[in-house]
Amino acid sequence: MSETAVTRATFDQVMVPCYMPSDVIPVRGEGSRLWDQEDREYIDLAGGIAVTSLGHRHPALMRALQEQADKLWHLSNIFTNEPALRLGKRLTELTFAEQVFFCNSGAEANEAAFKLARKHAWDHQGSDAGKHEIISFTGSFHGRTLFTVSVGGQMKYRTGFEPVPAGITHLPYNDIGALESAISERTCAVVLEPMLGEGGIIPGDPAFIQAARRLCDQHQALLIFDEVQTGAGRTGALYAYMECGVTPDILTSAKGLGGGFPIGAMLTTRRIAASFGFGSHGTTYGGNPLACAVALAVIDTLDNPELMAEVKRKSDLIIRELHSLNQRHALFSDIRGKGLLIGAQLAHHWQGQARRLLDAARDQGLMLLMAGPDVMRLTPSLVIPDDDIHEAMTRLDRAMNQLISEGPES
Repeated sequence: MSETAVTRATFDQVMVPCYMPSDVIPVRGEGSRLWDQEDREYIDLAGGIAVTSLGHRHPALMRALQEQADKLWHLSNIFTNEPALRLGKRLTELTFAEQVFFCNSGAEANEAAFKLARKHAWDHQGSDAGKHEIISFTGSFHGRTLFTVSVGGQMKYRTGFEPVPAGITHLPYNDIGALESAISERTCAVVLEPMLGEGGIIPGDPAFIQAARRLCDQHQALLIFDEVQTGAGRTGALYAYMECGVTPDILTSAKGLGGGFPIGAMLTTRRIAASFGFGSHGTTYGGNPLACAVALAVIDTLDNPELMAEVKRKSDLIIRELHSLNQRHALFSDIRGKGLLIGAQLAHHWQGQARRLLDAARDQGLMLLMAGPDVMRLTPSLVIPDDDIHEAMTRLDRAMNQLISEGPES
């Protein structure tokens, strides 16, 4: 099959049908713009689902990848490598963490975190203590492995894969009373997203997050922050915990960490990391030199107070523009988020129709995301130019007009 013959139909022929991609096949990108096979241009407010944190073909990332590609692509974990060591050193300098485990994705980072929490409890409480419960929250999303999808609080992702791992409790998000009632000496960890991502862009109440820290300390449980989506500058801080007044015991990072190159990381303290002794956990590609070189370029770029301030300013600009559009169209009941992780909740009579809004936006040359069937999600590049924001809002205005002219579907 020639390259020119590859179409959306090819996907149905050769790919496992666990995805349902649109008919558009992007072939190149630059900054916050993409072009498809027909050379049609789109403004990208999806950012690869909060992954392309510095846009497409960012010069620093391109340079890091090309320079490392000329040196060394891969080593097994029998060896370490310079990019992994440099990245680990940088992350421990910039965060609470003292040691880092590198992997390939957010799911792998969370898998490592959950295993480490249980192993740490086993090491310190003994196998007979029954201290293995992991508390998570309804609406959360922590990955697609059997363990992480079981810890995640969305039944739609685990249905059909039962029996799932035991010892997992799900509670309402932002409900301090529920957490106080459920946590016990059996709890080895509480895992939470500082802001629910896939669950609808719902910010964590600071009192709730602080209560989680207090209760974990009280019951000798670990507090795990899943910052796969909120991390790497997404909320206007390098990691969201830095503005929560709470320090977790374990933090997971991925998505924007590699700016589009696959990498994940689990960050923790030396005392907790000691439970992952030699041979207890591992990964073939984790700490890959190419991935670590690119991620280091991302972190070095994000370690800039002026850039973080710009993320917050751009967030304010987008939210103002969304409110202005909503005054005309009354399509949203709520607009929320932090930094460049923004959600717009569809009004009652439009609920369940976020997919239609995304389709209309794509017709207008704009790429958006959903966070469930009722929420439009925006996760653009952290360095998106203001001109692209203004043009994106113009195109969204046309998309909203298109949707309203078609009317809500029952």
